[in-house]
Amino acid sequence: MSGILALFVSVCNHAKYSVHLNVSDLPMDDMFIAPKKKPSKLVFRRKQPAQIDTPTEPVVAPPKIDANQKQDSKPEPPKVSPPKKANWFKRTPLKKKLFIAIPIAVLLVSGGAVFALRPRKQPVPTPAPVVEKIEEPPKPTTVASSLTGVQISPELNNRGVTAVMIENSIDARPQSGLIDAGLVFEAIAEGGITRFVALYQESQPDYIGPVRSARPYYIDWILPYDPTYAHAGGSPEALQMIQNLGMKDMDHGANGSAYQRVSNRYAPHNLYTSMANLDAIRNKNNWAGKPFSGFMRKPDQAVATKTATAIDLQISSALFNVHYDYDAASNSYLRSEGGRPHVDEKTAKQLQPKVVVALIVPYSIHPDGIHSKYQTIGSGQALVFQDGNMQEATWTKASQNSMITFTDAGGRVLALNAGQTWVTAVGDRGMVTFVAQPVTPQ
Repeated sequence: MSGILALFVSVCNHAKYSVHLNVSDLPMDDMFIAPKKKPSKLVFRRKQPAQIDTPTEPVVAPPKIDANQKQDSKPEPPKVSPPKKANWFKRTPLKKKLFIAIPIAVLLVSGGAVFALRPRKQPVPTPAPVVEKIEEPPKPTTVASSLTGVQISPELNNRGVTAVMIENSIDARPQSGLIDAGLVFEAIAEGGITRFVALYQESQPDYIGPVRSARPYYIDWILPYDPTYAHAGGSPEALQMIQNLGMKDMDHGANGSAYQRVSNRYAPHNLYTSMANLDAIRNKNNWAGKPFSGFMRKPDQAVATKTATAIDLQISSALFNVHYDYDAASNSYLRSEGGRPHVDEKTAKQLQPKVVVALIVPYSIHPDGIHSKYQTIGSGQALVFQDGNMQEATWTKASQNSMITFTDAGGRVLALNAGQTWVTAVGDRGMVTFVAQPVTPQ
């Protein structure tokens, strides 16, 4: 029986039909003796031609085999549709899917990380054009003081100038602060009594005085320096000038906090101030100093022959006449007045300016019969003492706001030694005498 079936299947396979035999319908105990049961089920499927796409045909159920049908009649094969391809994802177990998917995912992630972390070729930056930097010369750490010519810091040189009226009566001696001044003007106030106006810039003395009243000619001399002006009152003409000129007025009457009266002297010879107190008034009023050009300056000059080692200025009387002795060691002039060394009260040091100028100006008594009067505008004769020598000069002050200058016989401006300069007004050339004396080595 099995042989007949095998032959039948072989014949069908060569035809257009494929035959699948359901073996479960066959008897397993005896393959040669078939019991009388229903005939085996035969399933006919149309065999697909190789590599030929044919339209899908509707599935036709196989015809029922009639038991009474003749054996020799050939059954009509049913029309069948081609088998559908199996879905791999649905029929594959989950474990197998994971077994395949996990390594792939690991490879993808690893590859991405390697790609992301791989060293990238950085773009080569275009070099910036080389610009040659021209270095500016360093700023100077010191400059020549506009007031004295001494080397000081630029900050100090930008400070405003302060002018203080200082008394010179017998009861006012010795004074304080004159030794620290950069420039001093000396003249007669009244009654033959001299008075000073001292100008300060880089120095900061903490004790200055006694402070006394203002006079017009002092104002003319100091006005080009645009100073703050410390004084205790003044002559009517001087007070009017201060107001008309709009000066930075630090009168004791309106600025009492900047002054104090000491107990070891009696009024009016006991009024004192300090640069710190005066600066406080300056700052309170926002008074800034203006740049100015002082005297032309030069370094000390060694001269073999000294022509003026002793100087006498006949100002008024013996109590107020001045004498100077040249000091070769310091190249300065030791000052005396009234026959005594002129010393600073606080330090007991003798005053010794580097330059002494005898300013010869017409002098007279004011119409009020009390105060002095000097010609300050114009020109006249001057004697300049420095380096142990005397040089004839001409002083010139073109206007009230002009700086006083000194020129030689050829009209060239005289340069003065750096340091303190003392200018004394005298009424006549004959009031100035000087001699050349041997200088004792120090």
